[in-house]
Amino acid sequence: MFSNNDINFEALKRKAYNGRWATLEEGIIPLTAADPDFRTAPEIEQGIIEYLKDGYLSYGPFSGLPEFKKSVADHFNKEKHGSFFPENILAVNSAAQGMFLIASYVLKPGDEAIILDPVDFLFKKSVETAGGKVMLCPVNTVTGDIDFEKLISLIGPKTRLISICNPHNPLGKIYSKEVLIKIAEIASAHDLWVMSDEIWSDIIYDNKDFHTYSSVSEKAKRKSFTVYGFSKSFGIAGLRIGAVLCNDQEILEDFTEKSNFNSTIEGVSTLSQIAGSVALEKAKPWYKEFLAHLQRNRNLAFTLLSRSEILNPNLPEATFVLFPKIENGMSSDQFAQHVLKQGKVAIVPGSERWFGKGAEGHIRICFSTSQEILEEGINRIITSF
Repeated sequence: MFSNNDINFEALKRKAYNGRWATLEEGIIPLTAADPDFRTAPEIEQGIIEYLKDGYLSYGPFSGLPEFKKSVADHFNKEKHGSFFPENILAVNSAAQGMFLIASYVLKPGDEAIILDPVDFLFKKSVETAGGKVMLCPVNTVTGDIDFEKLISLIGPKTRLISICNPHNPLGKIYSKEVLIKIAEIASAHDLWVMSDEIWSDIIYDNKDFHTYSSVSEKAKRKSFTVYGFSKSFGIAGLRIGAVLCNDQEILEDFTEKSNFNSTIEGVSTLSQIAGSVALEKAKPWYKEFLAHLQRNRNLAFTLLSRSEILNPNLPEATFVLFPKIENGMSSDQFAQHVLKQGKVAIVPGSERWFGKGAEGHIRICFSTSQEILEEGINRIITSF
């Protein structure tokens, strides 16, 4: 189901943007943006067609369709130890938008937010867009462990928010219940908000357990938001659909009001919400096959890179990206440019622009493609030196 024969390369070259097939010269393999090369589940395609059949594309409820809210709440409760009701869910235009809205809600200009380093660039961007100041908390790039001593030392009178990425992009680390409890204790002691970006929480390997942040304690439920999206697990990034979850109904209602989701200013395409709802309710068999394929690809990529003397890979517990360390002395940008020119492979450099200061000396490789493409891409990287 996930071989080279299942990839429509012509369609990708027309439609796959964001540093991928449609934006690169012929002959270059993109192992860049975290977006699958495979078409979405047939159940999702069919669900969209069914919804369109009566010809009505009317306004939906501004905060989200009832079936969408229910499917997200059920998914978190069954799969991630959540305790959400449908009314605890707000439909948003992607997990990324959720992050920006939360930063704008929590932070006033000059307020400080603690984010992990390295981590996806959207954490920094969302804080700065809200007028906040970023405080970087180091994460061990081998183990993914958070430096809690440093975290506590960063908290000052202007600190308002701790943002975590769980599972972590780009390290693939799953934070345990015990670690999340510790974050909740710290946040509670200093009356801080917590945002947990859990867009990767469906892509988890070796049947490891995952706890959504607010599930770990009563303290974690207070002053916390969870962000979720469908682009990684179901390949529907172009539909721009995500959710913000909050156990405190008063907070969520205030957030919804202040984020302009109580009128036609905001709100999410009903078609996108139907796709998300169908994904969670009917496309799980497809998703499980996809996850098994990704685990095989993870193991293959790790084995191939481990044999090279150029890159030293990590073995991610989650996500479909690897974040190997460069062993030949090149900077991240130099390495990525060399591989693009000499090997015809596009990768993401571990530069400050994309992941923060702590990412230097690494590259990110996305492996949500066929085994054939992945093997060819990694072999090209290794033999380009």
